[in-house]
Amino acid sequence: MKKLVLTFDDGPNPLYTEKLLEVLNAHKVKATFFVVTKDAICNPKLIERMKQDGHEIALHSLEHRHALLSGYIYTKNDFTKSIKLLKMLNCKIRFYRPPWGVRNLYTANFTKKHNLHMVLWDVMVEDWRVKNTPGILASRINRKVFDGAIICLHDGGERHGGDYGAPLHMIKALQMVLPKLKKEGYEFVTVGEYFDNE
Repeated sequence: MKKLVLTFDDGPNPLYTEKLLEVLNAHKVKATFFVVTKDAICNPKLIERMKQDGHEIALHSLEHRHALLSGYIYTKNDFTKSIKLLKMLNCKIRFYRPPWGVRNLYTANFTKKHNLHMVLWDVMVEDWRVKNTPGILASRINRKVFDGAIICLHDGGERHGGDYGAPLHMIKALQMVLPKLKKEGYEFVTVGEYFDNE
């Protein structure tokens, strides 16, 4: 069975994440959500829904600040506060993805200190731009995927640098591609499932 890892960054966002969860549930697809901790704390019901639906929750920083603008103290607090707050939501975090994939001199040290594994991506389709229609996004996903690919999409929208409404295009694109990819023999797994079975 071929595998794909579907991941979502920058959420949760009450405007989009619930709609996304509905689509994933309808297609019986599990994903990993790299959440921004401050948004997660503000939307505990969405986090609970993710867990109930069998999705994995991972860390995407405290407030989506660029690592190159962050020194030692900020980076330390970013990890420490995030882990503490996510534990309050009963989330056991194993994986971390830095915003924009950017790291500073301290990122690797704190990732290791908190027993996290850094995970980047193989496929990105600029789904944060509203000019990219569902058809364009679906075509890019279909063209770029391969067995074992980690796909990075975004449900945060305008909260963290995306265009207003862009996640709605991404969600419609998923409705187009998920049945097709499953028909082609792909199984969707979480980051944890993927690495645990390597």
